[in-house]
Amino acid sequence: MQYRRFGKTNLQLSVFSLGTMRCLATEEVAYQTVQRAIVLGINHLETARGYGQSERYLGQALQSGLSVVRKQLYITTKLPPTPDPDPIERAIDESLERLGIDYLDGLAIHGLNTEAHLAWVEASNGCMQAVQRAVADGRVRHVGFSTHGSLDVILRAIATDQFEFINLHYYLFFQRHAPAIDLAHQKDMGIFIISPFDKGGLLYTPPQALQDLCAPLSPLAINTRFLLSDPRITTLSIGPANPQELDWPLEIADQDGPLSLAEQAILERLQIQQEKVLDGDRCSQCYACLPCPEQINIPEVLRLRNLAIAYDMAQYGQYRYRMFENAGHWFPGSKANRCTDCGDCLPRCPEQLNIPVLLRDTHQRLNGSARRRLWEET
Repeated sequence: MQYRRFGKTNLQLSVFSLGTMRCLATEEVAYQTVQRAIVLGINHLETARGYGQSERYLGQALQSGLSVVRKQLYITTKLPPTPDPDPIERAIDESLERLGIDYLDGLAIHGLNTEAHLAWVEASNGCMQAVQRAVADGRVRHVGFSTHGSLDVILRAIATDQFEFINLHYYLFFQRHAPAIDLAHQKDMGIFIISPFDKGGLLYTPPQALQDLCAPLSPLAINTRFLLSDPRITTLSIGPANPQELDWPLEIADQDGPLSLAEQAILERLQIQQEKVLDGDRCSQCYACLPCPEQINIPEVLRLRNLAIAYDMAQYGQYRYRMFENAGHWFPGSKANRCTDCGDCLPRCPEQLNIPVLLRDTHQRLNGSARRRLWEET
């Protein structure tokens, strides 16, 4: 396992962090998974108030005789933003109680996704007032934010200078947030990549076409190498459902140097494949087509189409596409069948794509029934 400085926090974090949304389904699985992560060299454990019983199960694991002392672990939890400080003040204390610890190494504002959330953070009497008190009295040591928001919201949140680290989406197959990586690095913020194997492309179970294009590496491995070859990135979240799911990704935990010529060739092969297969229908992700009067997130819809056609990543496309209209501000936007053929987007597209036709095609390929999110109650 390699370790990197987490920006201005100066914490030395393992390049993989244990994300606990999936693995803490029961107390027993929690203990086994946390213990296995520690044995493999992971020193950063990350949870959230919104992850069901995750905080409580993690707290029980921490109190059950792990093979490491508290000061050798870094523990982060995440709390949603609030318009006033009192709810987050109570939430900090409740999280500490559930976890059975007297301080958090990291506290992230969870889901700083919208203009309203940003306003709450920027307000002098908003939620950050409580966070600052918790830092002053030692309950919290470092403060950051997680985001599923637009690039504009992310950049503005970074520019508030209230945060020491950021949790965000950025992968081989989604590089829209590259400017946020740049700005966070300029601000000396720790950079934590959210769900690189799941949200990054369902890479635990890749389609055969993608496996062939990435050979001799696995798609999971080339995505990991793409991220870890970037020294600005500190740590990648790994969210196993059980201890065994830690082993395969961590086989490359020591490979964090520059990309080899062979790895660069794989990336080039993937790019050529997309350009070749999509031909004149490839969306370049410039975002010039927005805003859409029907609130369709056109670039994201067409990104999923790109991946489904070029790499046979239809399962991933369906997984993400059906979140539209079902995940609120965590994944905003209407489904593509809401298109009214108004034509507003057409003159703005530099590739001159027939966007309404491509939207209908994407909906036909990827539409599916909504599913319950992992941390929601049954």
